[in-house]
Amino acid sequence: MATELSDVEKQSLNAHVAAVQGEEGMNDLGLRGESLHKGLKSRHIQMISIGGLEPEHSQRPVSQLPLPGGHITLAQRFVDPAFSFMMGWNYWYNWTIVLPAELNAAAVLIGYWNSSINPAVWITICGLVAVTINFGGSRVYGEMEFWFAIIKVIAIVGLIILGIILSAGGGPDHVAIGFRYWRNPGPFVQYLGMAGAKGRFLGYWAVLIQAAFSFLGTEIVALAAGETKNPKKTIPRAIKRVYIRILLFYILGTFIIGILVSSSDPRLALGTGTAASSPFVIAISNSGIKALPGIVNACLLTSAWSAASSDLYTSSRGLYALAVNGNAPKIFTRVNRWGLPYVAVITGSLFALLSYMSAGAAKASEVFNWFANMTSVCGLITWVGICFTYLRFYKGTKIQGIDRKSFVYTAPLQPYLTYYAMIFCMIILFFNGWTVFYDYNAKDFDHATFWTSYIPIIILPFTYFGYKFTRNVKFQTYQSMDYITGSRGGLVEEEGDDGPKKNFFQKVAAAVV
Repeated sequence: MATELSDVEKQSLNAHVAAVQGEEGMNDLGLRGESLHKGLKSRHIQMISIGGLEPEHSQRPVSQLPLPGGHITLAQRFVDPAFSFMMGWNYWYNWTIVLPAELNAAAVLIGYWNSSINPAVWITICGLVAVTINFGGSRVYGEMEFWFAIIKVIAIVGLIILGIILSAGGGPDHVAIGFRYWRNPGPFVQYLGMAGAKGRFLGYWAVLIQAAFSFLGTEIVALAAGETKNPKKTIPRAIKRVYIRILLFYILGTFIIGILVSSSDPRLALGTGTAASSPFVIAISNSGIKALPGIVNACLLTSAWSAASSDLYTSSRGLYALAVNGNAPKIFTRVNRWGLPYVAVITGSLFALLSYMSAGAAKASEVFNWFANMTSVCGLITWVGICFTYLRFYKGTKIQGIDRKSFVYTAPLQPYLTYYAMIFCMIILFFNGWTVFYDYNAKDFDHATFWTSYIPIIILPFTYFGYKFTRNVKFQTYQSMDYITGSRGGLVEEEGDDGPKKNFFQKVAAAVV
């Protein structure tokens, strides 16, 4: 049974880990290789966590073990190398294929102002923006995400306030909307016209996989932990402030949209392919405000830029983590003199060329949307894997007699909330393609939707068991789990944090974000 470390042992451990990190040619895993640069400051991580809210079960182990590769590396340490291999390649595919989707989204948003120019022009410009940000390294990426997130916060807070005003009749048309759309057509839409509670439930369930797409990226902070200065303070701080952000940006924002625009409004149809289908833009246009829709669209454009930049950052770090763990060619571990994994970034950038599939060919756009839909499935698979890794992490602390209160961050109601998250994600995955079986007709069976809904689920077991049997790897035993190497729990705070907040505005900003 492991016991709590004495002060002398902790000092010895600190010296040992510091020596490992300082040794030339050693990375943060304690493995021979090239290291990433810790260029992300506290304010960068706080604002990145706004852009993609972090699921708490992935943050807890990362707070204690902020390793390059985040949950991919943790899967190897607490489950087995085959599980890490499966999660890593699933994650890399997820973020590689969603990058072109975000570039297309940016092109659509620009088309709101000028639809006469070929979208390929805007795709090229937006792609160059994302690539340039990522070649600037983690510090440039963090700085740009900081300001992108500031714009997001100001925009969503402003839109929520404006939504309340418009609902109360404070717009130019002076029409009080109130809760009229909750009465007609109602808060729930009947799926395919089916009457009763069954139709309302299926209408709700049909959009769960689409809603998952909006939450993709919630684990980016975990992946960035290996490049974060002072993760002992920064990561837990980001976790503890997540709840108010969920309430403000997701729940309250969705509530406001629900009272401003009727769910039966034809302009909401996603197939229109224009930014005018945004519910906030529709509500503002309905109220008679002329210039504001364009301003809102500009804010949405910065969000698309931010998403594309994050997609490339995440896919490159995922590929780097795969290579560090021996699950991808070693060339992807190469970094330049300021710690940028340039080979992985170049590889991810090349996949941005897939975005040109939708430029001028409707059928190609449809095909590409199938790939985009698969990212939601892959994202849910990632969350299931993160939950499973945490459950093993949690049980390992029990078996080894480690007091979780000694960690830099602990969460309540564990492991029950993690079981809930994992089981619910698995249910959504299993039923996400149920629409193809509704009113089943073999002649008109929607093969495209079926395969995009289930092919990642079918392929992943082959990657896991194929790796496991060819490499003859075994599960990590609870007794052999390593909670020490790379731990920040006992280390002194690192230099480079943002420092004390000196004036009133800095203190207010720190309290909010």
